[in-house]
Amino acid sequence: MRFSNLLRGAFAALAALSLAACGINSVPAAQEEAKAKWADVEAQFQRRANLIPNLAEVVKGAGENERAILTQVTEARARATSVNITADDLDDPAKVEQYAAAQSQLGAGIGRLLASVEAYPQVQSNQNYLALQSQLEGTENRIAVAIRDYNEAVRKYNTTIRTFPDSVGANVIHGAEPMVPYKAVTEGAEAAPKLDMTAN
Repeated sequence: MRFSNLLRGAFAALAALSLAACGINSVPAAQEEAKAKWADVEAQFQRRANLIPNLAEVVKGAGENERAILTQVTEARARATSVNITADDLDDPAKVEQYAAAQSQLGAGIGRLLASVEAYPQVQSNQNYLALQSQLEGTENRIAVAIRDYNEAVRKYNTTIRTFPDSVGANVIHGAEPMVPYKAVTEGAEAAPKLDMTAN
């Protein structure tokens, strides 16, 4: 009887160990990590979008060309904030690409606006503008870091669901699909805009 109980206990321990090794815990843990990193990406893009109305107010006094660029940036912001993606959409390349395209257009517009304003010393010397410029530069850096961290979490998750023994649990138990890494969709969009922090 004792031997039978020991055998059952050993079998249960072995079964638990083998299940743990088949992605029961590692697959959802890796997926949740990637989703959390995606939330960081969204938060940084939202931070950038929140800075734009303040930047617009400061730049309104500049020339006509800057007003046209400002309008484009405002419209790009509206498009970027209207493209919604949830953590459940992170395995859909089309949705991730649409989101990335909207964010890239906004980033490019901000870069053009800031570059054009350099011709206006009265705007550049405005303390509010300088503070916003600094915040935007910091936000662009945070975006780059958040995207890098998200892509690393996606790489780990995708590796987990494709390698043995975790692939057994990923495919049989979880029905896991690969997640889509964030990719810049416009030339040079993966680099933060260079902002000149000195007034002319």
